[in-house]
Amino acid sequence: MAEPRIDTRSNRHLLRKLVVVAALMFGFGWALIPIYRTICEITGINILTGKDPEAERRAANTQVDRTRTIVVEFDANRQGPWRFRPEVNHLEVHPGELVHVEYDLVNLEDRAMVGQAIPSYAPMQSARYFNKIECFCFKQQTLAARETRRFPVVFFVDPELPKDIGTITLSYTFFEVPGAAPAQAQIGRERRS
Repeated sequence: MAEPRIDTRSNRHLLRKLVVVAALMFGFGWALIPIYRTICEITGINILTGKDPEAERRAANTQVDRTRTIVVEFDANRQGPWRFRPEVNHLEVHPGELVHVEYDLVNLEDRAMVGQAIPSYAPMQSARYFNKIECFCFKQQTLAARETRRFPVVFFVDPELPKDIGTITLSYTFFEVPGAAPAQAQIGRERRS
């Protein structure tokens, strides 16, 4: 019985194809990050919010529209060992009025954790008319073991909000940032400062 002949040329050809496929898969995976961010910005879903430097200026220049009332509903969701809820479930606000609400957050673990809040809005088109001046969602939050904190949200609804929108829901999802929990000593130093 003769041994099967190994065709080295076809093996090299197959190897080249596999290397190209692996490179394309890596490139596609790398490109998904900016594609995901772009889709989130367009749809208004899971936007990691940064502070809007113009929001404070717009708030100072905005006239309060007392002829109109908007109901703002507050929602809180969590991913992980937290207790997270708004101080109030809803408020009636006038467009242009500066509003202050607070959210309670409790770390239910016996270890320090770092978390991040992601806001979302309903209806989605209301997101561009909802201006936050101060928000815990602007940066990651560190809580010590079993720590309870209150976080403020200061905002105003732009008077340019379309007239057919009478209710806006502001929903936050708070989740742990894996691998970001600082050592207990670091939390102690932060509290003393």
